Amino acid sequence: MASSDFRLPSRDDEDSSDTRSFSSKRSRHVSLQSRVDSLAAESMWEEDGAKDAVPDIPAIYAQDRLRERSTSSLLEPLDGTRARWPTPVDGYSKAESYQRTSSPTIPPDPYQPLRITPFHEFLFIGVTVMAQFMALAGLGQALAPEDIIAEGLNVDNPGQKAWFTAGYSLTVGTFILISGRIGDILGHKRMFVFGYFFLGVWSGFAGFSAYLGRQVFFDVCRAMQGIGAAMLAPNALALLGRAYPPGMKKNLVFSLFGAMAPWGFVFGALFGSIFSELAWWPWTFWTYGIAAWTLSALALLVVPKALNHEAQFVTQAGRPGMDWTGSALGVAGLVLVNVAWNNGPLYGWSTPHVYFILIIGLMSLMAFVYVEARALSPLLPVKFLNGTVTYTMALVAIGWGSFGIWVFYSWRFLMEIRGQSPLTVSAEYTPALICGLLAAGATGFMLTHTPVSFVIMIAMVAFFVGNLIGAFQPVHQVYWAQMFVSILIMPFGMDMSFPASTIVLSNQMPPEHQGLAASLVNTIVNYSISIALGIAGTVEVSVTNRGTTFEDTVWGIQCARYTGVGLAGFGVLLGALFFGRTMMKEGWKVMEH
Repeated sequence: MASSDFRLPSRDDEDSSDTRSFSSKRSRHVSLQSRVDSLAAESMWEEDGAKDAVPDIPAIYAQDRLRERSTSSLLEPLDGTRARWPTPVDGYSKAESYQRTSSPTIPPDPYQPLRITPFHEFLFIGVTVMAQFMALAGLGQALAPEDIIAEGLNVDNPGQKAWFTAGYSLTVGTFILISGRIGDILGHKRMFVFGYFFLGVWSGFAGFSAYLGRQVFFDVCRAMQGIGAAMLAPNALALLGRAYPPGMKKNLVFSLFGAMAPWGFVFGALFGSIFSELAWWPWTFWTYGIAAWTLSALALLVVPKALNHEAQFVTQAGRPGMDWTGSALGVAGLVLVNVAWNNGPLYGWSTPHVYFILIIGLMSLMAFVYVEARALSPLLPVKFLNGTVTYTMALVAIGWGSFGIWVFYSWRFLMEIRGQSPLTVSAEYTPALICGLLAAGATGFMLTHTPVSFVIMIAMVAFFVGNLIGAFQPVHQVYWAQMFVSILIMPFGMDMSFPASTIVLSNQMPPEHQGLAASLVNTIVNYSISIALGIAGTVEVSVTNRGTTFEDTVWGIQCARYTGVGLAGFGVLLGALFFGRTMMKEGWKVMEH
């Protein structure tokens, strides 16, 4: 049948009897063929509609061939609009035959389906949430056997012992923000895999410091370990944020990530105590490094292709830039302020170098804010930090600061005041493992049934009650009376505040800034712990006047714990105000996670 044997109806004669007669004669053959051609052409046109920059010559040629086969003499526009091809098919109305609609190009969905098996997804979630586990395990592995490590390195100064954990926490809190930004630029998967590998390398070096017997080398290795942990957490959360759209699964995965915090700390302290007491303390770091290398290889294999480096930038016009000036000022400010706060209790705030370092650090932070407000590619885009995000970050800082005081001085109380061994104290913290999982499940449920401000307020209450019960326990008391109860409660503060705040920031940030969203929460968590310990240490030194008797030690630890209670109480007040303000403004509104 030649194409000239018939023509498509025009607007002038579409209702004519000739066309109706033609359609009735050719209905069976033409209806099927032209309908198939029209659907194929429409599908091709919808795919090409997203490419509105340069015409695709092969696609245009293919469209012309389709027009010839369907005997259509109407030309379709090439301006990126969506059009429906007219077909002379019986049963289609005039509006359906000649409908032309113009609509803006729909951007690609940033949440691409993973297309993996359930077992593959299980491995992916497991290797990702282990980032939080390893980060907290790195903290506990040196805190529990601190005295044993100090003996092996010939260190007897308490200030030098403090840097075994302070050096790690300092670099974790300082470099998380930059690591998340680099992940936004180079790829979250790349940074995630390299973070595990980097962490394993410096864990091995930390163990070999026993042969050198140099405390400075060990402190450097611990600081480099912190940089490796800083690479892990924000990029792991960015991968999860990109993998799952807002919904129940995203809430549960983020809650599980937060639940790994007590598990990581307890297991790090437990295995650190076992190797230090029963074998040799360097094995703590060597086995930790082997675990990090294993996770690096596993992450390389199980992170889905939909989250690869190329897929990360599909929805972006170009890769974001790096603000090197802001990064340098931010790192300098955070490091100097942290060093000043932790050296203040050791050397006294009246010592010139202490307050001089603090002044320089604060000036660097002010310069950082000034630069970020004017940078083309800011490390911390201020436009996304609305009132809700800012208030949430403040509450997280207060709550986790009180937690840092609780965990550090509870450990000292059990070891120095009650005279327990590191392995015994580690075992006493194991109830936090079960409570962490329960808190994660409760958080996932509450985030889909209650406002996020309510969840954060409950987390502040948990921080306060846990600190209160632990701070007022007498020296000679059975473990089950108060310490056990305090350990049961504190994980609810940790595992409610962390996922709730992460979800708030994740939903506020665009997909290309998921690394930044996760970085902010982790930076606040780690840095607030360090600053709060500096405040508590200042209180401890002030009330004891650097006394060395047993009574002075007990009183100093108790006053430091009272500081944590006061800080957590302030968090409850601000959390209640936050919830009340949200209720007055929005009512009982559940965030669309």
